Amino acid sequence: MAEIHHFNHGWVTPAVSYLLSVLGSLLGLTSAVRLRSARSNGERGWWLVLAALAIGATGIWSMHFVAMLGFDVVGSAIRYDVGLTSASVVIAFVAVGVGLAIALLGSGARQIRIVIGGVLAGLGVAAMHYTGMAAMRLDGEIHYSGSRVVLSIAIAVVAATVALWLTLVVSKPVVIFISALVMGVAVNGMHFTGMSAMSVVEEDHFGTIEGATAGSLLVPIGVAVVFGIIGMAYALAAAPNEEDRAAAEYLNARIDARLAQQAQQAKNATGRGTLGNGSWTYRDRGRQS
Repeated sequence: MAEIHHFNHGWVTPAVSYLLSVLGSLLGLTSAVRLRSARSNGERGWWLVLAALAIGATGIWSMHFVAMLGFDVVGSAIRYDVGLTSASVVIAFVAVGVGLAIALLGSGARQIRIVIGGVLAGLGVAAMHYTGMAAMRLDGEIHYSGSRVVLSIAIAVVAATVALWLTLVVSKPVVIFISALVMGVAVNGMHFTGMSAMSVVEEDHFGTIEGATAGSLLVPIGVAVVFGIIGMAYALAAAPNEEDRAAAEYLNARIDARLAQQAQQAKNATGRGTLGNGSWTYRDRGRQS
């Protein structure tokens, strides 16, 4: 049995992975709040995509990738199949998007929608994790503990269900932040539970292991994540929220009322003039002669 290290770089990788999961959850929950107050299908679709990208791609998948940077099998090089790695990103995004769509946009009892969406999203997240693990190439055969795999899937389903419930109820910034911290713990808990299920049986390997190194993937993925986070943060900052809309409606109502008042005053003043400090009309002409 090969020796496995999950924290080859100390606490750097788990700390960064937790930070990413919290940041993705924070952006995703904020996007969900905007989705709930959206007034058109186009707006709802936009915020749904943004929430799925934030939670699925940033909060879950990028967390998984960074955590894997600390993974090491003693005596073996590790490579990654780019196709399967890319597929795992798509799985995470689609799974979270489907869960959000069912919970936030579906019809029927809210509790049932949350459970159905949570189960589908959780299974999708687990599929993402094990697809990413299947993309790994090394000198050995990977085995999994069935009980821990089941436990990791259960954690994923529960975490996804709680996350969907939070997207429906949270709205205040402080509550969103605390919820993101909790979601970060759940996402990392699922990942490392799944990793603890893994063992490697050493095998002799002749030749070069095919695939990309984690280092070669780090730069493009890191750039994509950084620009993605900046873009999502800008979209949230630039888009009007419910308070902005209410303020704009109030201001427009005041402007309309003022214009109506001025129009009425102008109408009342039609046919009237002034003489000295008083006012007169055509009917007063005899009094002025």
